[in-house]
Amino acid sequence: MAKSAQLTQLINNDVFRAFATYAAIVLLKMMLMSLITAYFRITRKAFVNPEDTATFGKGEAAKKYLRTDPDVERARRGHLNDLENIVPFVGIGLLYALSGPELSSALLHFRIFTGARILHTFAYLIPLPQPGRGLSWAVGYAVTFSMAYNVLKAAWLL
Repeated sequence: MAKSAQLTQLINNDVFRAFATYAAIVLLKMMLMSLITAYFRITRKAFVNPEDTATFGKGEAAKKYLRTDPDVERARRGHLNDLENIVPFVGIGLLYALSGPELSSALLHFRIFTGARILHTFAYLIPLPQPGRGLSWAVGYAVTFSMAYNVLKAAWLL
């Protein structure tokens, strides 16, 4: 079979298309965290690099903007948590999508993960009281672990 035919077959696979959709959603959400962090840096005037303070003056006048801010740090931690959880989801989710799961099972995994990560972001940024953030993280982590288990089960006949 020609490579273009194989690629077309993959793109026409409902599970792969579902994976691509939900992976794109969570990756865009993760990219949005960069913009949220930048927004807080600018509005709170809290920078870590001297060159970023140049618009506020030179020398000592600019040094006061080289500082940390609780809102900036909260956004940064939320973004870091996305990196720690969404990147594994994308890798394991791709393997899972290629392992031949039922569409209903795949959609359940992808939708729960996506919902959990969106809830986690709101819980981090608002902030919502615990255990909301912890539970949303645990649900997303469990989904990724479940997909990994299913991949290993399919590949190694566990």
